[in-house]
Amino acid sequence: MLEPKVLLVDEPSIGLSPRARHQVFATLKSLCDSGWTILLVEQNARSGLAISDHGAVLDGGSVKLVGTGPELLSDARVAELYLGAKPRRATDAAARTC
Repeated sequence: MLEPKVLLVDEPSIGLSPRARHQVFATLKSLCDSGWTILLVEQNARSGLAISDHGAVLDGGSVKLVGTGPELLSDARVAELYLGAKPRRATDAAARTC
């Protein structure tokens, strides 16, 4: 194989078992750690963002949020929209700060 500058990967986890999905993302992370640049398109936001240095969250074809993988994983808006978290109520936030 030649020395590619960028690897484009589109939905690598679609239809895979959890074990196979884990192996795919471990391989992508290993390639990234060894210096490859990877452009990943992935609906499994949790897995994709977990291995990403930078990420963009799209909604309806528009970029809604941009940040590092860890920043986006911890962003409440991403959690509510894409990771299955329940929206926080104001009373929940107040109860946690008391």
